[in-house]
Amino acid sequence: MALEEGARSCLLRFRHRLEQDIKPSYLMDHMISDGVLTVDEEERISNKPTRKDQAVALLELLLRKDNRGYISFYNALVKETYGDLANLLHDDLPQTLPGAYKSSSDGCTSYVQTVLSEGGVPQRPVVFVSRPEFVNCVREKLYRLQKEPGWVTVFGMAGSGKSVLAAEAVRHHGLIEECFPGGIHWLSIGQLDKPDLMVKIQSLCFRLEQSLDSPSLHRPPNSLDEAKERLRYLTLRRYPRSLLILDDIWDSTVLKAFDIHCRILLTTRNRSLTDSVSGAKYEVEVESGLDEKKGLEILALYTNTKLHGLPEEARSIVKECKGSPLVVSLIGALLKEKPNRWRYYLNQLQQKQFKRIRKSSSYDYDALDQAMDASIEVLPDEHRELYKDLSVLEKDIKVPAKVLSVLWDLEPEHVEDILEEFVNKSLLFVDSNNKPHLYYLHDLQLDFLVEQNRTQLEVSLDQHYRDGPPTSGDEECLYWIRFLTHHMAKANLSQELYSLMFSLDWVSIKAQIMGPAHLINDYVEYGPILDKEVMRSQFQEFLSLNGHQLEQRPFPDVVQLALSQPHTSEVYRQALLQAQDRASTGKLYFDWLNKSSVENLSRLVIHPHQGSIYSACFSHDGAKIASSGACKTLKVFKSTSGEKLTEIQAHDDEVLCCAFSPDDRLLATCSSDRKVKVWNVERSMLLRVFEEEHEEQVNHCQFTNTTRRLLLATCSNDKFLNLWNLNKPTSQNTMFGHFEPVNHCCFSPDDTYLSTSSNDGTVKLFQMSSANEWKTINVRNMFAESDEEVLVKCSTWTADGKHIICAARNAALLWDLEANKKMADCSGHLSWVQRVQFSPDGSQLLSCSDDQTVRLWETNKVHTSSAVCLKRDSDVLFYDEEIIVSAADNCNRLQVRDGRTGSVLFQSEEKSSRIRCTCMCRQPSAVALGQEDGTVQVVNTFRPTVHTVLHCRFSHNGQTLITSSEDTTIRVWRWQSGECKVLQGHKEQVRSFSLLSTLPVDTRLLSWSFDGTVKMWDIESGEKLQDIQAHRGAILSCHVSPDGCLFATTSADKTAKLWSVKDGSLLRICSRDGKDGMDSLHGGWVTDLHFSPDNSLLVSTGGYIKWWDVEKGEALQTFFPTGTALKRIHVSADFSTFVTIDSIGILYILERVV
Repeated sequence: MALEEGARSCLLRFRHRLEQDIKPSYLMDHMISDGVLTVDEEERISNKPTRKDQAVALLELLLRKDNRGYISFYNALVKETYGDLANLLHDDLPQTLPGAYKSSSDGCTSYVQTVLSEGGVPQRPVVFVSRPEFVNCVREKLYRLQKEPGWVTVFGMAGSGKSVLAAEAVRHHGLIEECFPGGIHWLSIGQLDKPDLMVKIQSLCFRLEQSLDSPSLHRPPNSLDEAKERLRYLTLRRYPRSLLILDDIWDSTVLKAFDIHCRILLTTRNRSLTDSVSGAKYEVEVESGLDEKKGLEILALYTNTKLHGLPEEARSIVKECKGSPLVVSLIGALLKEKPNRWRYYLNQLQQKQFKRIRKSSSYDYDALDQAMDASIEVLPDEHRELYKDLSVLEKDIKVPAKVLSVLWDLEPEHVEDILEEFVNKSLLFVDSNNKPHLYYLHDLQLDFLVEQNRTQLEVSLDQHYRDGPPTSGDEECLYWIRFLTHHMAKANLSQELYSLMFSLDWVSIKAQIMGPAHLINDYVEYGPILDKEVMRSQFQEFLSLNGHQLEQRPFPDVVQLALSQPHTSEVYRQALLQAQDRASTGKLYFDWLNKSSVENLSRLVIHPHQGSIYSACFSHDGAKIASSGACKTLKVFKSTSGEKLTEIQAHDDEVLCCAFSPDDRLLATCSSDRKVKVWNVERSMLLRVFEEEHEEQVNHCQFTNTTRRLLLATCSNDKFLNLWNLNKPTSQNTMFGHFEPVNHCCFSPDDTYLSTSSNDGTVKLFQMSSANEWKTINVRNMFAESDEEVLVKCSTWTADGKHIICAARNAALLWDLEANKKMADCSGHLSWVQRVQFSPDGSQLLSCSDDQTVRLWETNKVHTSSAVCLKRDSDVLFYDEEIIVSAADNCNRLQVRDGRTGSVLFQSEEKSSRIRCTCMCRQPSAVALGQEDGTVQVVNTFRPTVHTVLHCRFSHNGQTLITSSEDTTIRVWRWQSGECKVLQGHKEQVRSFSLLSTLPVDTRLLSWSFDGTVKMWDIESGEKLQDIQAHRGAILSCHVSPDGCLFATTSADKTAKLWSVKDGSLLRICSRDGKDGMDSLHGGWVTDLHFSPDNSLLVSTGGYIKWWDVEKGEALQTFFPTGTALKRIHVSADFSTFVTIDSIGILYILERVV
């Protein structure tokens, strides 16, 4: 049917207005879900170059659609808050007849059975009584979801049969075919925390993806928000007209995870749950009890008796239990085996007086307690006690039989027989969709057992694993990994809990399966029980600082990570013992010898967003941290463990800043979309939008520190600062003074001043009373040694208002306002720092960076003069037990240090030109350095070239100094006489070179260049012996094997190659296919490598240090430095000691553990 003329005219009349304002990508999601737009049509529209072109294409397509397309477009406008545009189309909405309600006459066909089975919908109970009045009511509401997404809520008291009714309602051929051809998918929820909810959604996504013709190869979602987005994509794109059934919902926050504009049927005891979600909503109330006829019918079916043949006690039983389907089923199951006990069970119900469990609850506890007690009484004595033991289980947790065999100390087969008896008597439920089967108690049954059986039974559970935790990865293992600490704490097994939680094996197992946040929460929750504050803090610190590594896949070696902990830490002690034990079997581990000279300032490192993080801030009570970034979302998480609390899809473009109001009730965000938004934190609700005044992206927003006169300050690439009163639509003041974009603004603690940070390299302080500039701090001058531009990203005040800390490059600089000078800086991030902020009490400093991490620093450690740090271009001499390191420091002085102690053996004066390379010679004792202006110094200074010297090295006899340069040459110097020989042949800068042998008679030298070639020279004659075109890209590193027969090269073309020295022939190519392959191996380009003396091992550097099995090509071990971008690694002759310096100047002396 063609589009009605009135609707067509309306679209044409308001076409220009619609093209100007709509964002088609979000609208098309809803239209695909409604079935009026295909994925191919959406793709053609999305390929248009601009938003406006996409809008034009969408409207042209709409004009060719029928009335359903117009209605779907109108509904999409409403849902995406284009209310004004929707009003324009409302009057011309086509009149459509509502879908006729279909009766149940279609029956349950094989097609229905297949669809429901694939979707995990439970089968009918063995004893089933039809309740058509409720089933038809649910179906009538479901037919209303045919045209648009929405919610159908089936609510009522526990035990009223909501789940059975929901399953029966969708057991209908016509309903599925007309309304839900995409399938019906059942998900049992219960009372879940967020990690368990994420597992549920992961499981559902996996089930949906496996049903597709081409299953997804994506990794499982790592967060609830990612899981929600994956489910949103599947329901809107791959299963656009499907029904999701959520069984037993308790919490509105859980429901929000499914607020994805799809069709949902849910069962719950709380009628108001859907108040927190968007979309059309329909309700069906289920009465708490059956009428007498239905109750008698259940008893008749259980006892295989005709209705008229039931004894009079049957009516009394139904009346006494108030018609509860659950209780009637319990009694019926008992009567099935003991049909002559009608009077006995009635007396049990009438005479037993049980204490009400929760008077305020909606549970019918009187009836349930009586039925439960009667049910348990008829069990054999030994089984009765076993059933009571089930009170140790947690609500809504399904367990395999193996867990219960541990609890009861019985064979698994025997346990399965006992569980089958419990299931048959309706004392236990079984999830037969899982293999192995999972068993669980209804909440009411568990409440009753807990009240009747308050003794702690965890002892038997935990003693089974006294020798170590399970690691098999099956259902039983997952249960214990999650709940073992809980059971130990509940049973007051403090010593056992102590042994478990202070075990590095347990940390490794639980971190790999559950993630580090779960472990951190354990240490926080059970800290009072552990009663070992120092050791608890050591394990918690290890997890906090390495959490971002522990979330990597493949999972890192926890023992190797722990070897970087302080020598006094229990974590390190256990790691060293394990490393020594495993080293005896050939496993590689490396101890960081000089780590005591490096102080780790970070307290917590987490990875909350995909992509760069632009902003992170404390709530004023210090309990929460909010962050935002390139993924367009706003997230709030706990400051103690990093556990996520809230996620909001905040803007249409990158969210550049977020800020809490003084009372923590509001959160402000600003974005590249030029909008400023204010949110209610608790409800995740948008309150205000300011979008008129800033002409370019809004970089930062900040509330005043008191609510006395609440203002919001914003700054932008348009170089201006605006002050907003939340009660007014326009800004009340504008300040200016910067000549480049303003990145950040921050009020002083008393709101007297406002500091601003800009791309012009300055921090400016404005007086709020006059809006005039008060002081300027020139941060650019602090980076005078660099030619790169200095962009000041942000600045923030200390609590006393006397100091400001600002972020520039990958450092944070502390400035004393009274003395007007820099006091300290801290470096730790691997890329540019975007934001810094002090905690409310000033004890901690929060920073976030383009390296995708948020770091928490101890302020009292940062507030000291910065230590001297070394640059990465270095040389190392290994002599007996001594390790001597030479490198330039951050003051451009040459330092020679004892690698083990860190003591300075020699320090030159500050050089006027940047030191780019250095090398040492043992005999005669000398050190050489090459500088950016071409100067090479060895005792005496001379100038061999005007180009930067990139590498220098003494010959083995110490008489010759060899240098390579940006001028494409290699120079061979008799440094004592000044005689020089020039080797020419490379077309681009010569990054480095290597002598092929340690023998004085072997004068061959290997050089490599950015031109992709490797050349072999005779340094005595100057003759070029070989010229090898090795790579298409720049050669980053090259190393000769100890026997001088092989050399290996790595390149920017993402390949590593093995060559023969003898004839220059290529022996092997090693490459990593796929997107970001080399990054996944090394965190970046491979920059250096070395063979072991026997050619069996290879060590390489990039973002990390990795050791390889040369023959197999397998990685044997990885060391993660604090910084990144390692340039070189120096290796001792016996391949046992390794020395390198990272991008932030930390020196690493690593020794193989034996």
